[in-house]
Amino acid sequence: MSVPAGLPGTRHAGPGSFLEVLGAFLRLGLTSFGGPVAHIGYFRSEFVERRRWLPEANFADLFALCQFMPGPASSQLGMALGLLRAGPAGMFAAWLGFTLPSAAAMVAFAYGVGALGDVSQAAWLKGLKLVAVAVVAQAVWGMSRSLAPDRPRATLAVAAALIALAAPSSAGQIGAIVLGAVAGLTLLPRPELREAVHAELGVRIPRGVALTLLGLFFALLILLSPLAHATGGHTLSMIAAFYRSGALVFGGGHVVLPLLQSAVVPPGWVSNDAFLAGYGAAQAVPGPLFTFAAYLGAAMRLPPNGWLGGLVAVVAIFLPSFLLVGGLLPFWESLRHRVRVQAALRGVNAAVVGVLLAALFTPVWTSAVHTPADFGLGVTAFLLLALWSLPPWLVVVLGAAAAAGLAAIGVAL
Repeated sequence: MSVPAGLPGTRHAGPGSFLEVLGAFLRLGLTSFGGPVAHIGYFRSEFVERRRWLPEANFADLFALCQFMPGPASSQLGMALGLLRAGPAGMFAAWLGFTLPSAAAMVAFAYGVGALGDVSQAAWLKGLKLVAVAVVAQAVWGMSRSLAPDRPRATLAVAAALIALAAPSSAGQIGAIVLGAVAGLTLLPRPELREAVHAELGVRIPRGVALTLLGLFFALLILLSPLAHATGGHTLSMIAAFYRSGALVFGGGHVVLPLLQSAVVPPGWVSNDAFLAGYGAAQAVPGPLFTFAAYLGAAMRLPPNGWLGGLVAVVAIFLPSFLLVGGLLPFWESLRHRVRVQAALRGVNAAVVGVLLAALFTPVWTSAVHTPADFGLGVTAFLLLALWSLPPWLVVVLGAAAAAGLAAIGVAL
């Protein structure tokens, strides 16, 4: 009898390779539309259910840790998954595969190759948003069955969702997870603590190296801007600005946009009109929104610009995430096996379900579902994912085609 996905012992046997991780994340980078919350759903479907690289509880633990880090949570989760699968090379492969498609598209847009006008209202893009609703709904449903299967934890999940909805920001999400940790330590019945035995993560970074990475994170954050000011070089100023944006934003995604705008528009590096045009284009590409930095680097008025500027900007904005994931995960591996930490994690995992439930409503549902046709297409996508077990990339293609077809025959979306 096969073991259900998400339970301990389902992790794919043996270490992975750079090419295996690159191939898996490159496919996700080409098809993961819908923003950071949807990315979590795509990752869960691919690595917990389909490939069985890790159990559900371990996935939720990593997600909770990434929520506490500054930077793009979904990209950091991908880096962590790559690191666990194939070591530091796997972490780089996961980032490269997930980031390259959207970064290349944004650089192309800056060159004018992708200048297709305003695509924000395109029917196919609306179809992709509706598929994202289904992907997140499937993730919430599947995670709730293993992480919040009883009344106490289901109640905790709903409480976490209410907190996240009442405070729709990264602070609300972190507060909900903290509540879950406190409830796990103090309120959940004792027998539940023995239910989920967490499998080893197998982090392949020595603690000495991890401490060096954390020290480098803070050193760059403190020293880059003064050094750029002292030298007056545009390249170093550009690196400092994008590094600071990646290191100081909690919540990722759209939260980084004000930081980027204040970094590149007032100095005259990029005009405000060009900034807004790039932001509109960023809504139509898969993968992480942080690749908007690639467009800004390519559109710079001063060199380095073009493809080299895009490369510099995208590496600078993601560098803090590499340092944090590599620096914190080895310590998280040991902490999570302590009895009291495991007790807290039972509550944290239930709270993660609640945080995703809140995100399913806003921004995922509220930004996509407005008409009966929207609802019908979203439900159909959920049926194909949850019951027919079609791969997410195929449902993405079908959703875009169905929305374009409905629009062509005059059905309001």
